[in-house]
Amino acid sequence: MKFSKKSRYGLRALIDLSANSKHEQVALNSIAERNQISPQYLEQVFASLRKAGIVKSIKGSQGGYFLGRPAKEITVSSIIEALEGDYRLEGEESSEGSRCPGSAKAIQKLVIDQVNDQLEEILNSVTLYDLEKEFQEYTDYGQNMYYI
Repeated sequence: MKFSKKSRYGLRALIDLSANSKHEQVALNSIAERNQISPQYLEQVFASLRKAGIVKSIKGSQGGYFLGRPAKEITVSSIIEALEGDYRLEGEESSEGSRCPGSAKAIQKLVIDQVNDQLEEILNSVTLYDLEKEFQEYTDYGQNMYYI
């Protein structure tokens, strides 16, 4: 499985939003600039996130975006589903007239179901808060380095 550009940009932008919207909303253009993402493309991404309730917006000259709920409650799974729909591997097609229904069931049970279970477990266990915390550690580490 490969994350699409939309999912990658969405995750980056949400980490940025989470880190920068503690006290006020954040303009989409500033998120786009910091993450080198086209503002027009990011608007499409945020439209999906807004529809899912992950972000909220305030219109107007002082407007911007903020998280729709605490970062600890937003899982990577919910973000990917908002942007892509169902992220799980498709099931093995097994028709009654198939020559090898047993092999289709074996593939489904031992490969597809297990991959989907593990993928779901991982994506449900990682939150936007976790991503932001990891981001902040990298940012803090980079700022504390001294070069001679």
